[in-house]
Amino acid sequence: MNAVPPIDELFEGRVAYPDCDAQDRLGRLVGLDEHKSRLTKMIGVLINPSGLETWAKKHHPQASGVLNNVLRRPPLVVLAGDVGSGKSELAESIGDAVARQEKIDITLFPLSLSTRGQGRVGEMTQLLSAAFDCTIAEAGKLKSASGRSRGGVILLVDEADALAQSREAAQMHHEDRAGVNAFIRGVDRIANGHLPAVVIMCTNRLGALDPAVKRRAADILTFARPSEEQRLTVLSEPLKQLGFTQTDIASMVAATGLASGRDYGFTFSDLVQRLLPAIVLDAYPGQAVKPNRAEEIAKSIVPTPPFQENSS
Repeated sequence: MNAVPPIDELFEGRVAYPDCDAQDRLGRLVGLDEHKSRLTKMIGVLINPSGLETWAKKHHPQASGVLNNVLRRPPLVVLAGDVGSGKSELAESIGDAVARQEKIDITLFPLSLSTRGQGRVGEMTQLLSAAFDCTIAEAGKLKSASGRSRGGVILLVDEADALAQSREAAQMHHEDRAGVNAFIRGVDRIANGHLPAVVIMCTNRLGALDPAVKRRAADILTFARPSEEQRLTVLSEPLKQLGFTQTDIASMVAATGLASGRDYGFTFSDLVQRLLPAIVLDAYPGQAVKPNRAEEIAKSIVPTPPFQENSS
């Protein structure tokens, strides 16, 4: 029972980048360009610091102090925000952008939620430690004495609050506390080993994460529901392809925002996975999509409710 589980039980499949499918998925995340750019640069520097050093020698050769501040950040990034905001999709596909930017291969290890175990004493701690052991062993093979990484590893922890809840919670079980300690030790092991690996955590409940975990984050990127401008960016091209005018598109953007009796609009996934398919399938197979009918459908769809962080 105490045997180390096989790697296929620790991770929900591994993905190697660059990958054309991931590149396409990343490209479809419209409206998140700033987050894409920031995360790609951040992970690229954490995994392959030689790129930043080369840049500094060319542009700021006297800036060693600033450079050290950038390079000494912990190998942990937290993506936090509302449901359907694109954070998980970004985390799962950003490795492709990093691989292409740094010109190295990147491997994604998505941590399985089964890593929480069945609640037996020591189980979650053992499983988390095993997951970090695998990540560290793989990253160790890619470390180079020259300073330029031969590749990199991203450990993805989705629904991170399930594994790294605050140890300050009075009702927290001692096994959960031990699991959080194991997670923190794993991040510190990557940092202390100067390994080409980064941990990405995604959560709907930033406030539930342990303070020590948040302190270790090189950055916390927050995700919100799309603004009017972002909804326009998401909807413009597909609606133009269906023959909508700019006026029609503006009406659809308005219909997916705030409404009477509802102080929240559509999420990114509501727009892409619910609204657009709904208006196409409503017209299929006998007629063309009509803008007025599409607006009616948009107004009839109830957006995904915001996640209540204080809910049980």
